[in-house]
Amino acid sequence: MAEGRLDAQAVEQRLARLDELLERVEAVPGPGGEAALAAVRTLTEVYGEALARVVDLVPPEPLLDDELLGHLLVLHDLHPEPPERRAARALQALRERGVQAELAGVDGGVAEVRLTVKGCGSSAGAVEAAVREAVLAAAPELSEVRRAPERAFVPVDSLLLPRGAA
Repeated sequence: MAEGRLDAQAVEQRLARLDELLERVEAVPGPGGEAALAAVRTLTEVYGEALARVVDLVPPEPLLDDELLGHLLVLHDLHPEPPERRAARALQALRERGVQAELAGVDGGVAEVRLTVKGCGSSAGAVEAAVREAVLAAAPELSEVRRAPERAFVPVDSLLLPRGAA
């Protein structure tokens, strides 16, 4: 990382601080608060246009390894990958850490995940929370992550009629 740059923790701290400040600005009644929010929106639009120009000059793929840039690409509708692909990649990273999770699909902004959890109920809740957090971090434009209904396993032999029966 170049000298003077923010590490991931510093970026997280500043984003949290930004959320706090925006909440305070939103609570300010009257034209002062409205003007402050309009200034933030306009600044965001200008930075979005600058990012779009960067993407016009440089393919976005090299930018995707940086979490902050990935989020900004999503915010400004510039991310080259659909949310389904990003969610599936997040689940692949979890599988590499031993979590048995697979993307069942995305519909209407909701990701459905097939999840196999062994152990007690409290660990299941923690795994579900980790899956939800990972998917929404990779695809923040999704509104929800749900556990997909269990698929029933039916052996093929049980579907066949015995010989001579018919």
